[in-house]
Amino acid sequence: MSTPDSIEAPKADTHIIDPHAPATFGERVSRILGAVAGDPTARAEIDMARVLEELRALGAQPIEDCTPEEARRQPSPADAVSSLMAKYGISDPDYDIPTRDASYESGGEPLGLRIYRPANGGDPRPIVVYYPGGGWVLSNLDDYDSSARAIAARTGAVVVAVETRRAPEHKFPAAHDDAIAAYAHVLKNAEAFGGTPDVAAVVGESAGGNLAINVAIAARDHDMQPPVHLALIYPIAGVDTTTPSFRINEFARPVNKAIIEWIFGHALMSPSEKEDPRLDVVGRADLAGLPPTTLLTAEIDPLRSEGLELGNRLRAAGVDVNGVDFEGVSHGFFGMGAIVRHARTAQEIVGRDLAAAFAVDGRGCRVGRAL
Repeated sequence: MSTPDSIEAPKADTHIIDPHAPATFGERVSRILGAVAGDPTARAEIDMARVLEELRALGAQPIEDCTPEEARRQPSPADAVSSLMAKYGISDPDYDIPTRDASYESGGEPLGLRIYRPANGGDPRPIVVYYPGGGWVLSNLDDYDSSARAIAARTGAVVVAVETRRAPEHKFPAAHDDAIAAYAHVLKNAEAFGGTPDVAAVVGESAGGNLAINVAIAARDHDMQPPVHLALIYPIAGVDTTTPSFRINEFARPVNKAIIEWIFGHALMSPSEKEDPRLDVVGRADLAGLPPTTLLTAEIDPLRSEGLELGNRLRAAGVDVNGVDFEGVSHGFFGMGAIVRHARTAQEIVGRDLAAAFAVDGRGCRVGRAL
């Protein structure tokens, strides 16, 4: 279901030269009318709102009305950021980080890895295994390239971004099996990638956050080397679509209640699989013994409530958690650092927590505003 549109807001003024400039008259009117119409994105910071408006202007249609093939061809939030960067003449400070592609095997087929090795940082380097978002249906290394680059730039670590099989072609738990296989492969080949297998962390964004915490659980349960730190960025951590944030953000963009239901509909063989602890992490998973965790949530996100509950569950299980909630931003904001100021703050928090975990004498240090 799309955002309520009973009131048509005027288009925002054009020719903005600064993504952080105050709202124009047209933007102010649009935000007022959006608030009256019940649009959650009317609460967005102006830089975040401009990304969402650019995504609309690029022609993005409601994903919940698309087939998976159509949705994969849609303009993405990353495309909206790139479009604004071109308009504003902004360059990505992390763009020059060298990358190379590799592969691993899972489910009988080769899957992609993208290795980021920044110029800064000494050897041997820690290694970060990064799982992008996309709801297990739209996962794409290109769309999440800026997130991986930001982590590499702020830690000096080798970052390995992981491709997993996508639904509905490969239903649950294919992506989860791939994520574990990729983690084992990266540890085995860490030196070839320019890192060390002795100090590894796991980071995941959205559905990739769900994969990341399940990789940490699998490492605990199957005698694999555990990650020294876990960073979960607005993860899918539950299956309840009646939480307060689902109600408040039912019509949010770029992710809303209908999209989450669309994702589960394509990713699962049957609704009964929602009882699997790999999906219902907050309700059914054993979280004891997991590594210190950085957990980020966003205000304009239907997954916010389950993210906050995950933080509570982790703490109750004895896990050190640095939880930071960001107001005025939507799901998917983390990789938008070139435009969205809160994204840069989020990237710094994840980078500093990882750097502290990589320093033997600094593990357990925390930064940011704890919830």
